[in-house]
Amino acid sequence: MDRQRLDKWLWHARLVKARTSAAELVVSGHVRVNGAREKSPGHAVKAGDVVTVALDNSVRVLKVIGFAERRGDASSARVLYEDLQAGNLQAGKE
Repeated sequence: MDRQRLDKWLWHARLVKARTSAAELVVSGHVRVNGAREKSPGHAVKAGDVVTVALDNSVRVLKVIGFAERRGDASSARVLYEDLQAGNLQAGKE
């Protein structure tokens, strides 16, 4: 698999609890792919895409590095993306 629907990827990456919530998040304009606002839950993301998600009180910037056929636990979800903010958070603490 080299591409996956945006809503499905967000759900498999465990950023939301339900796939319908992922679709609503995209339609409401809270998701960007490679800097461009995406309004279609069916938009295909591929490895290397940068997905920016505005959640309740935070913004997550994630690089897509993999896909899953099924939604797994948190540890299997973490291998689907690289958190691009992790380095920035560490730098701010030093």
